[in-house]
Amino acid sequence: MSTQVDVMVVRQNIHGIPPTRYVEALRDRLPDHEVVYAATPAEERELLPSARVVAGFELSPSDLDRADNLELLACSFAGVDHLDLDAFREHGVAVTNASGVHGTNIGEYVLGGILTFARDFLESRRRQRRREWRSHKTHELAGSTVAVVGMGAIGKSVVQRLQGFDVDTVGVRYTPEKGGPTDEVYSYDEIAEAVDDASYVVLACPLTDATEHLVDAEVFKTMDPESVLLNVARGGVVDTDALVYALRWNSIRGAVLDVTDPEPLPEDHELWTFENVLITPHNAGHTSRYFERLADIVTEAITTAEETGDWTDLPNQVV
Repeated sequence: MSTQVDVMVVRQNIHGIPPTRYVEALRDRLPDHEVVYAATPAEERELLPSARVVAGFELSPSDLDRADNLELLACSFAGVDHLDLDAFREHGVAVTNASGVHGTNIGEYVLGGILTFARDFLESRRRQRRREWRSHKTHELAGSTVAVVGMGAIGKSVVQRLQGFDVDTVGVRYTPEKGGPTDEVYSYDEIAEAVDDASYVVLACPLTDATEHLVDAEVFKTMDPESVLLNVARGGVVDTDALVYALRWNSIRGAVLDVTDPEPLPEDHELWTFENVLITPHNAGHTSRYFERLADIVTEAITTAEETGDWTDLPNQVV
């Protein structure tokens, strides 16, 4: 074994895909680099001191003390709030995240949810189960307004996939002065104005102090009774009690929930009982191409560092 390992992939389980797929994808993209898989805790301990890049979920401060050659942790998650980022700064180790890896699949999920309610496939399915050949009313997506809360990779992917459907788009973001791909952009403080005439409200923002319970009773009062809420962000972005109240009293037409608060949703929770709610078990992010897209991100970071000779200003860098 060489005294230095270019990339060490550690054990990780994402969407039931074997991590060896990640190793293979990185080897395909980095043919001149040694990419090894640490399949056991013992192998991780053995290889860590010689690794330049670790591809995985996390490293503890004690791990960093032993990582003598480490330049980069390529985190397999988009969120890095589980990491001690100060420890990485103190050790001079860069950190990148997986932001963007979910853009395609979650964008498709949102579009599927919108079309499900536009054409009322839930009612079609109910009548199919009853073997009832009887027409029912539906809606058209064309001509409606879609509000997308969060202008990160997922929010932008949603807006991109709405092109061609003849809709108006409204964006909501922490820094509206940065603009975005939507026809209009509002701040979080202006969310009521943003959703006022929206037929579909898509939540794709991170859960922060600014977004916790961003969609509350006042927002539901503002939303059109024919509007639909779609949450692919985090359950805590929505006040669950306010959501239940809005559904119970027809303040909104329905909801598509890939995330809930609490999560997992208890079996006896009232949200399960609404026929105008589509619930999926935090499954919007599932894609069989996760490791391939992640390998693209990591390869770009490593290539950039080697071209510049510096492990700063890398794509997706957070530290």
